[in-house]
Amino acid sequence: MIPTEVQRILLLVGLAATGYLMLLAWNEDYLQGASTPSTDATEISEQTSSSDIPSDISSDVPEFGQPRQGSSDVPDAALIGSGVVASGEVTVVEQPDRRQLVKITTPKLQIWIDRAGGDIVAVKLPLFPVNIERPEDPYQLLSQGNGRTYIAQSGLLGPDGDWLVGSTERPVYRSDADEYELGEREALVVNLRVESGGLQIVKSFGFTRDDYLVSVDYRVENRSGYPIEARFFAQLKRDNNEPEGGGSFSLGPQPYLGAALTTPESRYEKLDFDDLDDDGPFRLQVQGGWIAFLQHYFLSAWIAQPEETNSYFARRRDDGLYVFGYAGPFKKVADGAVGEWSTRFYAGPKDQKSLEKISANLNLTVDYGFLWWIAQPLFSLLDWFYGVVGNWGFAIILLTVLVKAILYPLSAHSYKSMANMRRVGPQMKRLQERHADDRQKLSQEMMALYKKEKVNPLGGCLPMLLPMPIFIALYWVLFESVELRHAPFMLWINDLAAMDPFFILPLAMGASMFLQQSLSPAVGDPMQVRMMKMMPIMFTVLFLFFPAGLVLYWLVNNVLSIAQQWYVIRKTEAAQASKP
Repeated sequence: MIPTEVQRILLLVGLAATGYLMLLAWNEDYLQGASTPSTDATEISEQTSSSDIPSDISSDVPEFGQPRQGSSDVPDAALIGSGVVASGEVTVVEQPDRRQLVKITTPKLQIWIDRAGGDIVAVKLPLFPVNIERPEDPYQLLSQGNGRTYIAQSGLLGPDGDWLVGSTERPVYRSDADEYELGEREALVVNLRVESGGLQIVKSFGFTRDDYLVSVDYRVENRSGYPIEARFFAQLKRDNNEPEGGGSFSLGPQPYLGAALTTPESRYEKLDFDDLDDDGPFRLQVQGGWIAFLQHYFLSAWIAQPEETNSYFARRRDDGLYVFGYAGPFKKVADGAVGEWSTRFYAGPKDQKSLEKISANLNLTVDYGFLWWIAQPLFSLLDWFYGVVGNWGFAIILLTVLVKAILYPLSAHSYKSMANMRRVGPQMKRLQERHADDRQKLSQEMMALYKKEKVNPLGGCLPMLLPMPIFIALYWVLFESVELRHAPFMLWINDLAAMDPFFILPLAMGASMFLQQSLSPAVGDPMQVRMMKMMPIMFTVLFLFFPAGLVLYWLVNNVLSIAQQWYVIRKTEAAQASKP
């Protein structure tokens, strides 16, 4: 007959193994196995020559020029201050035929521009795959079709609040080719042209090899016989759906999804869907500035001319879509003269180094939360370590060692307090046995003992509290920094920003926490002691769903703490034993 204690151990081992296998199966079925919409090219009809149109460009588009009734793409005059109120129901051009799309390819961007209006209706990022399992499939940031809308629009408006060319319809541009590729060149300019009423308009898109920033320029030659007046506008039009392939299960904070801009009062002001739903349209005059739409790891942004005073706006349209944009000041172009307008458009990763160079405060779109003042130096150190070792996982380990070294004096003081608590442990146990039925008397005797022996029962809590702000800040660094997206470490960890697929790091972290706790004296009543013993289990369950890089930090921190705790306690006990 197997002894009862042995049966219990075997049962616990069996339950633990079963639970671990269930976690692996659940992770496979509900997290890693979650499919993301494909962005492969769809089949194109024989009449269409473009074979690389993204799959999110709907296949059931009407022939070009077929109008529909809907909300106007003209910015609301009440928001941009033109003095003319645009109608809520006007004739606009429906999503165009595929043959009206112009594709531009650079090493960092794949962009599709609609000839109707010259809008950017699709953007893919070749250097950022959708996920690790599909490295050849680039992430799609902007898209239109299949129930989704996220496009970048720009145009010229006349003084009556309508399109400068095309009246109530978007102007239809011509281009020299359907596809452009940067190739070995350093720069590429794609010109779209249209003529109407004596106006010759060229809308130019400028691309460079190593940049996600696109210049958008208008050149209007006025041969109408009379002066004209026009203003430039740019806006992002989007639905309120979650990004395709961007959602993931997490017990922690979720990434911000919404717009942001910089203002004289706030360097970084958020403007989300709920703000527009609850408070109505937004309007603000800003010198220069930018307006962006943010999601996890990526953003798009219009960057205005810094010397101009621009009218920034945002609203919820009648069709349920949202627009975030700005309109510049009016410019007059005399007959026979040429007028020019320019802006810049960014579509790519939240690379704070690049964003900082583009425009003031644009790097703040990398949002590290309320502990940004800790997170920003942490990222700088982490980035420096990565430049030395070339691996983000080892960079996290080196960062942990550095943080532990900085906190060493404070931690050592706390571990000395732990050693003293271990020394008075037998006396505390006798007091608990003597006053088991009188909690008030027990508390008084214990406080007297602490005072006599000069020990602080709360001193040992400091080692656990000190790393917490750093832990939270590092969470945001790992969660928000695109540099760590799909960053491998070693062995089975191929993405430090995702949870450990086999839960090995969380289990090792839990074991290290249990070992660290066993070195610490049990403080408090029996109920508190039992609660403390449950902490490693609770933390292990919580850390199962945290990014692997964060768990790695906590595991290394625990291992270093155990080594320091063992050393300091032994040293303190030896010093006490040597006293006469």
